[in-house]
Amino acid sequence: MNHLGAAPAGTRGRSAQATRWLMQVNFLSYVQLTSLALPSLTDSKGSLVVVSSLLGRVPTSFSSPYSAAKFALDSFFGSLRRELDVQDVNVAITMCVLGLQDRASAAEGVRGVTRAKAAPGPKAALAVIRGSATRASGVFYPWRFHLLCLLRGWMPQPRAWFIRQELNITTPAAA
Repeated sequence: MNHLGAAPAGTRGRSAQATRWLMQVNFLSYVQLTSLALPSLTDSKGSLVVVSSLLGRVPTSFSSPYSAAKFALDSFFGSLRRELDVQDVNVAITMCVLGLQDRASAAEGVRGVTRAKAAPGPKAALAVIRGSATRASGVFYPWRFHLLCLLRGWMPQPRAWFIRQELNITTPAAA
């Protein structure tokens, strides 16, 4: 499953209405589709592939509503994976953690806010396909994001420094 619901980076997307919309697109729709597909996936020993974002693992500036939706996605599918495991249900859940992709809509949404380089979409798609085919529990693309996620709990100060380096802090966030 992959849905694209993003708010422009900055403070414009922080209203309750914008946050509700992002939660609907980036979280609740996944829950709804999963609840409908799970009986069939259980019978067929199938797989769920969930495409998420680095911002669902590592919060950063100017992304509050989007990050909230992606954190919810990660928590929901992490818990569901545990529930299925303790019930001996053979349904694989692959959580794909992707960074900024080279799509025009993504570039427009973060223009002036980040220095992060966009990753090539076809390479990210290949990583997702490989993870799905091997029933991996997680896919990180680019791979260095796995290290950043590990640093999140272990060393918060270096992580904060790394994230700050990606921000264009000379440009104030749009209001």
